[in-house]
Amino acid sequence: MQADLQPERSVEMQQEVSTSPRATTERPSPTYVFALGRIDDPRFPSLGVEKEFRQTQARTEAAGLTGRRLFQQVLSERPNRYLARQMCWVLTIEGQDTYILTPRDPLDFELLSDALRPVPGGDDVDVVVGRLGPIAPPEACNGLMIPIVVFDQIYSFDLDALVQAVPRPETISEKEEPQFRENARDLFRRIQQLADNAGATDEHRALNYLATRYDRIYHRTAEADAAGSSLSGVEVRRSRLSVTRKIVDVIFAYTDRQTDVTEKDFVRVDVTDEFPFLVNQLSPYYDR
Repeated sequence: MQADLQPERSVEMQQEVSTSPRATTERPSPTYVFALGRIDDPRFPSLGVEKEFRQTQARTEAAGLTGRRLFQQVLSERPNRYLARQMCWVLTIEGQDTYILTPRDPLDFELLSDALRPVPGGDDVDVVVGRLGPIAPPEACNGLMIPIVVFDQIYSFDLDALVQAVPRPETISEKEEPQFRENARDLFRRIQQLADNAGATDEHRALNYLATRYDRIYHRTAEADAAGSSLSGVEVRRSRLSVTRKIVDVIFAYTDRQTDVTEKDFVRVDVTDEFPFLVNQLSPYYDR
């Protein structure tokens, strides 16, 4: 797999900074981003860029095209790559302008133009993985001042495709498959809609990574539903293994709808570097 629940408790994960003279000369650790959102229609940073685009459009076989189809047609042609570099590319999360995107490698501007779907849908998702930069200056995007993300990876999908790509577990019958798909869709949406989930904190990066890369959380949620339990909470804690690396425990709580008894499962995720990865598979969690 390349996918309104409030966490019971969010743990703010901050790295301790030494006050020694040596530490003050060290460069601060980068802030990584693993964000789920939508790449908006590219915006003109200035009137000059807009006029240049219109002139280029007039020379392009784009008659009758509007909106995203027009942008995609013009910006996808190699001679017009210079225009793609001039445009302002914005990632929106839950309808809010959140990041201005720029590639680490200039050749990756085509990833941005490729993300422009000719006919956008309400369930389209763009995943952006990169590093958080400074607030953009006013001239970068016609006065829009939001953080810049220098990305290394972008991939796009629609939610139906993600849900259909999740293998049906053996414990779920073919008759129960529609409900399983619906549960998977609901879990993804609930993770995506967590409060302030901009994908820039360790806990949100871990959750977004699991939502798009780890199908076992969908299996477990479906199995719990079939057994009469509902997902009642998601919590992220710093793992006791987090000594030399940043490791978090993502805990899923399932509460029986009749007895009100809660069971928990957890998965460990290493979020030290730009690309998170699993430390262990989903397993039962016991409060200590």
